[in-house]
Amino acid sequence: MIFGRVKPLDAILETAKKKSLHRSLGAFQLTMLGIGAIIGTGIFVLTAEAAQKAGPGMMLSFIIAACVCGVAAFCYAEMAAMVPVSGSAYTYSYAVMGELVAWMVGWALILEYAVAASAVSVGWSGYVVGLIEHLTGSHLPASVLVFTKGPFNGGIINLPAAFIALLIMSLLIRGTKESATASAILVVIKITALSLFIFLAIPAMKMENFHPFAPLGFSGISAAAASIFFAYVGFDAVSTAAEETKDPQRNMPIGLVGSLAICTLFYMLVSAGVIGGVGAQPVFDAAHQHALPAGSSEMAAACSTLKDSHVVCSNEALAWSLRKIGWNKVGNLIALAAGFALPSVILMMIFGQTRIFFVMSRDGLLPGFFAKVHPRFKTPYIVTVMTGLAVATFSAFFPVGILADISNAGTLFAFAMVAIAVLVLRHTDPKRHRPFKTPCVYLIAPLAALGCLYLFVSLPLMTLKMFFGWTVVGLVVYFLYGYRHSNIARNISDDEEA
Repeated sequence: MIFGRVKPLDAILETAKKKSLHRSLGAFQLTMLGIGAIIGTGIFVLTAEAAQKAGPGMMLSFIIAACVCGVAAFCYAEMAAMVPVSGSAYTYSYAVMGELVAWMVGWALILEYAVAASAVSVGWSGYVVGLIEHLTGSHLPASVLVFTKGPFNGGIINLPAAFIALLIMSLLIRGTKESATASAILVVIKITALSLFIFLAIPAMKMENFHPFAPLGFSGISAAAASIFFAYVGFDAVSTAAEETKDPQRNMPIGLVGSLAICTLFYMLVSAGVIGGVGAQPVFDAAHQHALPAGSSEMAAACSTLKDSHVVCSNEALAWSLRKIGWNKVGNLIALAAGFALPSVILMMIFGQTRIFFVMSRDGLLPGFFAKVHPRFKTPYIVTVMTGLAVATFSAFFPVGILADISNAGTLFAFAMVAIAVLVLRHTDPKRHRPFKTPCVYLIAPLAALGCLYLFVSLPLMTLKMFFGWTVVGLVVYFLYGYRHSNIARNISDDEEA
């Protein structure tokens, strides 16, 4: 029975001891990695897309997404502290609900991390190109711009996005600790930039800019929440570093919950500054009956004439907002800070992706070469290179909005499975030591699962179709390879693993 292929928690922990990665991360580094993964394209870039879907109501969208992530964070913290090994939701599912569910979760996480890294790469490209244009005082010629945008946005290929993805890949090959140190520096830059934005934008707020608060109703707020969820998903990447964390029973919950709380506070203040400072009403069609779909060709055409008057048309919403309220030079500094800071998000996403590949390979569900560790840098370099190349390819040809929504679909599925796993394990193994327990678990865990389902069905229909298509491909791969080659299927013990 497929659902009977459950790898005991004790066996998972024993495997990690014998084939583990080097433990070098503490609570501070984990929190910095979490903030580095969370604060990024969601607030710097997707703010404009959220405004197009919900108007000022995007503030409520941020709250809804934060609440779903908050309850999920407690479930993640319990599992991560109890099972401090690489693999995140994949590993937890393997231990609780069996191999098939674990494979589906791992396959969804591949979609989450790789596509998310691509989305952030595209966001970084938008800020850098915009900064260059404002510093030079003129728009780049069309012959150059076509190489800064993918085909969906009227270009040929987004070379800046592909470049930053490959650069981060090279950094990750050199080592986890070095990457975490670099990420911490970038986080400081990012927090400073957002703090400066809040300090300058909040005093310029005008209450009339908040009306109408929900021009597209609650459905628009729900749609924006589903997209904005991308702004929070990075926190679960912290759990994939469990096997490289010192004292994970203490440090993992601190890193998960702490980074989420800090980021939520920043998000609320920044979104209030954008709405109150420059307004954030959607762009409607000519008859003013329907809001134009975000990321559509119709929206792109409208923005070609409205770029300087609507924040929803900007690829650099925060920098644009400061320039509109009179802080031109500071706006350029915000764009520069984004150019330096957004790579930390790409770093954490690729980091999480490679660790998922690493542990799935270690379990035999993927070929063994995925688990090979570099003899000098002690990192899974083969999967890092493969992931980096895939991220560069996606970011070169797809727009940020589509990539973010696709990533959200995989993330929401994985989060729901973790919440269910916590409940199941409370029944099947109630006496196991839990260094961190989810408070009010029979309320929090169901809320996490239902919240993820609510946001999942709020995603665009095309995104859902692509997710289910990806799932079908994953099942084909599993039954052609993983089903027969997994360690459990071949009765290979931890001692015998290659």
